[in-house]
Amino acid sequence: MLDDKIKQEVSKILANMVKPVTLKLFTQGNECGYCKETHELLNELAAINDKLKLEAFDFETHEAEAKKYGVEELPTIVVMDEKDHGIRFTGIPAGYEFSSLLSAFLMVSTGVAKLTNDTKAFLDNLQKPVHLKVFVTPTCPYCPPAVMLAHAMAFHSDKVTAEMIELSEFPHLAVKYGVQGVPRTVINEKWFQEGAAPEDILVAKIKEAL
Repeated sequence: MLDDKIKQEVSKILANMVKPVTLKLFTQGNECGYCKETHELLNELAAINDKLKLEAFDFETHEAEAKKYGVEELPTIVVMDEKDHGIRFTGIPAGYEFSSLLSAFLMVSTGVAKLTNDTKAFLDNLQKPVHLKVFVTPTCPYCPPAVMLAHAMAFHSDKVTAEMIELSEFPHLAVKYGVQGVPRTVINEKWFQEGAAPEDILVAKIKEAL
């Protein structure tokens, strides 16, 4: 799925990795539209850098593992080290979202989440769980910053879980959450932030939701 030029660029980017990163991929046979392609993509990435460790699970065969990580839609990628930080990709991270995937690798590997001190202080004092669902499409250039911000919050705080959701693969979720444009961040199922909001705006919306 990646040509030689892209592989070379990815190799340069991933050369900054420090610790190993585990990719837990949940798929399911032929019933899953982009499971095969997602598996191929992660296989190619794991071949580029040996710090990426791919573990693939069939949703039906490994039901307990899927439940452990809260996986409900397929394909889902969990990006983690020895700890699950709540970073998820639901649907294939293609197009512009490929950059979000590489960003998640580097963040988990280096341990560096690019957040302001004010945001970190807010996250450190969270009393309730926060679940962020960021709806995207592969052709949306404004979506990766929204995904990266949500993932950074999840990496910093054990109270936060953040998942990218590729809109066209899950139309039932688009209907459920009334998604008419992307990016759209759903906060704890009932609150919404439209667009690639700056960090302070998203924090304010999370405070409102809580």
